[in-house]
Amino acid sequence: MELFLVSLASLFAGFVDSIVGGGGLILVPALFAVFPNTHPATLFGVNKSASIWGTAAATVQYARRVHMPWGALLPAAAVCFAGSMAGAWAVTVISPDFLRRVLPAILIGVLAYTLARKDLGRHHTPRFAGRREALAAATLGLTIGFYDGFFGPGTGSFFVFLFVRWLGYDFLHASASAKLLNTTSNLAALMLFAAKGHVWWHFAVVMAVANVVGSLLGTRLALKHGSGFVRGAFIVVVSALILKTGYDAWIR
Repeated sequence: MELFLVSLASLFAGFVDSIVGGGGLILVPALFAVFPNTHPATLFGVNKSASIWGTAAATVQYARRVHMPWGALLPAAAVCFAGSMAGAWAVTVISPDFLRRVLPAILIGVLAYTLARKDLGRHHTPRFAGRREALAAATLGLTIGFYDGFFGPGTGSFFVFLFVRWLGYDFLHASASAKLLNTTSNLAALMLFAAKGHVWWHFAVVMAVANVVGSLLGTRLALKHGSGFVRGAFIVVVSALILKTGYDAWIR
């Protein structure tokens, strides 16, 4: 029964995450509810071991249908991996509690800006090209990669928002690009958790399959309905993140 419940959560998480990020909003609470007495690091390790496969599958599916600026994204993925590793190390010496308090306010700002700008992310008009685009993407990858290793909640949504707001991508291209960077940041975290023995591989395999199935379904839906659909999903996920992170920081 435990495996069934967390696999179902993994499928739904893969579905949501493939569209606009935020899968951890579903899978992590499910793992904590099903295994309340387990060390958090183990549950985070199980989450990463399942979600990385869905994110990678979404990246492949998007790459087949959406133009990916590989010249900018591959260097960004490399520094994103390094940033995530650095963030994971930093959390061993610095408490992330201050981020827990300010994150809801940051997300409220992101949501308010997205709602106020009705045309935000509806048209794909990249602001940079060549080396400038690579530098901008690498800066984004390093910064959010570090955040993912250090703290984590909302990483996929931050990637999408910044690709839209800063680089000028539409929501569909932003989500596709975000998946590649999120895959590398997840890989860095998974390697650390696995090295410390914090992964239940017998659970991870089944959950990974479920996550990939959900991811393929979500990716197909996003590709079919385009940027307007992804924008709507982004607003829903960020709203849910505000409620979840606000509750964790100020009420619980």
